[in-house]
Amino acid sequence: MGKEVNGGSRSRFEMFSNNDEAAINKKLPKELLLRIFSFLDVVTLCRCAQVSRAWNELALDGSNWQQIDLFDFQRDIEGRVVENISKRCGGFLRKLSLRGCLGVGDSALRTFSQNCRSIELLNLNGCTKITDATCSSLSKFCPKLKHLDLASCTSITNLALKVLSEGCPLLEQLNISWCDQVTKDGIHALVRCCPTLRCLFLKGCTQLEDEALKHISAHCPELITLNLQTCSQITDEGLLTICRGCPRLRSLCVSGCGNITDAILNALGQNCPWLRILEVARCSQLTDLGFTSLARNCHELEKMDLEECVQITDSTLIQLSIYCPRLQVLSLSHCELITDDGIRHVGSGPCAHDRLEVIELDNCPLITDASLEHLKSCHSLERIELYDCQQITRAGIKRLRTHLPNIRVHAYFAPVTPPPSMGGSRQRICRCCILL
Repeated sequence: MGKEVNGGSRSRFEMFSNNDEAAINKKLPKELLLRIFSFLDVVTLCRCAQVSRAWNELALDGSNWQQIDLFDFQRDIEGRVVENISKRCGGFLRKLSLRGCLGVGDSALRTFSQNCRSIELLNLNGCTKITDATCSSLSKFCPKLKHLDLASCTSITNLALKVLSEGCPLLEQLNISWCDQVTKDGIHALVRCCPTLRCLFLKGCTQLEDEALKHISAHCPELITLNLQTCSQITDEGLLTICRGCPRLRSLCVSGCGNITDAILNALGQNCPWLRILEVARCSQLTDLGFTSLARNCHELEKMDLEECVQITDSTLIQLSIYCPRLQVLSLSHCELITDDGIRHVGSGPCAHDRLEVIELDNCPLITDASLEHLKSCHSLERIELYDCQQITRAGIKRLRTHLPNIRVHAYFAPVTPPPSMGGSRQRICRCCILL
């Protein structure tokens, strides 16, 4: 095929590198070639840049570097790599993910901010060297920033939120989960100048109190997503203001906020009819009464995490089966009062036939194989969790799979010790954890 070089045939890449007038470069205009290159990922672009001088120019054109995610490419990058990227991309870059890049610090991100002033989405999740200084740089040079992820950047303080609000008024989504130095003062400084905030992730911000939620409700009427997982100081008082001030709310996570009561479920039902996701794991004060009020008013619910809501009974499942036809994911793990009758209602409800995808029943001791029979008509069911459901048998799982052959079943069967054999030795049977 190719000419012999040193006794072997030349590769196509070698031929391209010595022939910049390759047919494809002659036949197609540069604009069309750039359009083709725009569909390539980072790794492929870098490879193409080595083919020839012409392709190097095309591959490294700034218009092809509007969106970069280094997470699956190279996580141990140093700051100089970020600086080089920013110089190459300049004003073209709109989205950059440096998630998990532990070596990137404030200095590199200052250079980045200066060069990439059109950035709209920046993911710095897990970049633990980041401090308030990076937020100052973003505030000064990146006024178009809309989505910023600073989760696990534990050096972030209230000052960072203050400067971001002053320089990035278009912020729509902010993740400061596990930034546990943030208090109500930082939240107040942020929300009063960012009225378009729609998604706020505050998971693990353990210093936040009800006062922070009052600031959010007063300034963020467009809020649709709020995550307060493990913000253990939050009570009904603060969440009631969220329900009343943020009627467009679609996703609320208060898992681990053990102080909340049915008053919140009632308020959600009365004020937030478009709610789709509710996560209330380990909120042990919630009861059937609250979930009845919620279900009868929030018919758009798609995902509910009720793990360790230990007071609920089959009554909650009956209400969900009647009033929530869009339910796709339902976690009932450690809800020890749930029985086969509750699952029967879920399995015969409107969500069962073409909506329900996941049901989690770990540690529900009253569940038996009868529940699996009730679920066999749920044709959309993809996964069921049955760890430590001691009345579930392998035979019951096998029967379920005859109706739902593609379902993933996670179950655990305790080890069994047989009686002594004739010779006095005991045979050990290992515990069985099955994935079907």
